[in-house]
Amino acid sequence: MSTPPQPPQQPEQPSDASAQPSAYPYPHPQSPAPGGPLGFPPAAPATQAGQPGVHAQPTLVGQPVQPQPVNPYLQHGPYPVVGPPPGSGGGGAGKAVLWAALGAVIASAAWAAGVFLVSAEADPDLRGYAAPSNLCNSTDYSSFKEEYPDNDSSPTHNSLKDDALDEGLCSISLKKSTSSYADAYLYSQLDLHKKTDPGPEFTAAWENYGDSHTGYDVEAVTGIGDEAYLVSNDTTSGSSSGSLYATLAVRDGWVTYTMSYSAYYSSYDEDTDPPTLDEVTGYLKTDTRTTLEDLRG
Repeated sequence: MSTPPQPPQQPEQPSDASAQPSAYPYPHPQSPAPGGPLGFPPAAPATQAGQPGVHAQPTLVGQPVQPQPVNPYLQHGPYPVVGPPPGSGGGGAGKAVLWAALGAVIASAAWAAGVFLVSAEADPDLRGYAAPSNLCNSTDYSSFKEEYPDNDSSPTHNSLKDDALDEGLCSISLKKSTSSYADAYLYSQLDLHKKTDPGPEFTAAWENYGDSHTGYDVEAVTGIGDEAYLVSNDTTSGSSSGSLYATLAVRDGWVTYTMSYSAYYSSYDEDTDPPTLDEVTGYLKTDTRTTLEDLRG
């Protein structure tokens, strides 16, 4: 708890010169402004009968006593005081205005910097990619055609255009020339994230894919986009049973692309010489690089 201010000592009686009217609002130009803490005047000290108090203003005979003005710089206003309080003397008001103006400039600069940073972070990093209305026309799978030369005459495709996301989907049936039905399937997906950075979630989903999908192997792939992961599962046994699955997932900026291969083998299949996992992963890497280059225009 702070100690209350002590009343000043009784000054000497004013001389005839100090009894003259003054242009200053206080008894002496260099004396501190009247008022206690927070601008409230302190209690007047005891005086002798007929003697003016310490804070009494000298007056001329016949003139009314002027009330003591309250220092406006000691009052609480709607804004916090920035910097030290103004000193005594004629420069107090100017310093107060200067500090207030400086505080306004700093606040405006900080607000502008914050708006700039938010705007900069909101700009999507699309790297020049564009999502076509038919992704099948832009998906290169020439490497797979060495194994599956028969073209799919009606691949399935779909697309989405939105302020937050542009997306393209494509599903292609892979067939060997001697087959009546599809021997394998190729699936591709392109996503242009225009509102949020997919990086953290992309990494979490694909890097840890083996933790949530039993039996899948995960391998980081370098040289494609900012990051890429190869996820595979091979349960084949010769050419008569099992399945082969492989996906290459790539993130380049705020753009993600996946190309997936899947095949299921049984004794009824006409394909007696399916590709191996190493061959499939090689096809995926080659065709994904070519496709991403084409999609960037």
